Amino acid sequence: QIFHHVVKIKVLQAEATFKAATTYSEKIQALETMLRTIPKHKGTEKMQGQIKRRLSRLRKDSKKRKSLNPQKPFHHVEREGEGHVILSGPPNSGKSQLLAKLTHALPEITHYPFTTREPQPGMMHFEDIQIQLVDTPPLALEIIEPWQLAMIQQADGVLLIFDVNDLNLLDQTEFVIQVFEERGVQLNESAKPWVKILGNKTDKQGGKENFKAWQELYRKKFSTQLFSNFSDEYLGYLKQYIFQHLDIVRVYTKAPGKKPTENPSPFVLKRGSTIVDAARAIHKDISQTFKFARVWGKTRFEGQMVERNYVLEDGDLLELHN
Repeated sequence: QIFHHVVKIKVLQAEATFKAATTYSEKIQALETMLRTIPKHKGTEKMQGQIKRRLSRLRKDSKKRKSLNPQKPFHHVEREGEGHVILSGPPNSGKSQLLAKLTHALPEITHYPFTTREPQPGMMHFEDIQIQLVDTPPLALEIIEPWQLAMIQQADGVLLIFDVNDLNLLDQTEFVIQVFEERGVQLNESAKPWVKILGNKTDKQGGKENFKAWQELYRKKFSTQLFSNFSDEYLGYLKQYIFQHLDIVRVYTKAPGKKPTENPSPFVLKRGSTIVDAARAIHKDISQTFKFARVWGKTRFEGQMVERNYVLEDGDLLELHN
């Protein structure tokens, strides 16, 4: 009797564990425990069969879920915010320092190379929107991986950062040019993705002179920007640059006859979007039913009535009328 009482308690415990389980593995483990605990005789055959059928169904569902949602590789970064910009460059160029300056991310920053081993994302605030920046491992023969270049190709833009004081600057530059050419990525600010090249650490002694010499040497291949991670002026310029080169506009809305809400969240659209595109972003039905719109913005007088094909500017305040 004591034996059967103990077995009953264990079965009840396993049943409770099963009911509380939230993942397939936890549920499967609870049923396996229950199956092991139940005495094997004719009186329990029906219960054993039920548990085995439940186990079989759970294992099939688990495999199906894994096939539908395969585990993502360690270097995968989910896109967030209104833009996706990669920080790239040779070892010790200042990528991680720049990520820390522009976002709330806390990457490991050291004076020795190859500290960054996997992508490190951070969100950069630009006025009332956020833009995702992703620090990546250095571009160096010893460490470069195909997925790094794939990330660059799939990004909206790339900040390519060099330390102008590095003794290996010329070799690093030639290596990066070769890698980008082989991958078909243009070192161009108007390409897709756009690539902005920064000559970093110009705040150090001799930095500006080194930058000028490097700039002159490669001026026929790409344009470069004097830069320092420790200059608020350069950091402010870079944030504005990133926003402008994402080719997006922020559009705000208000109800007819009402004042704009305080600190409104904008609808973010691709540059060149029209009133109809904005209406569709608000609600697909509105785009088909609104009669006219009024706009407050830099290029129109306040409350001007505009046509449906009016191209929106960044900062426009929109009022739709049914």
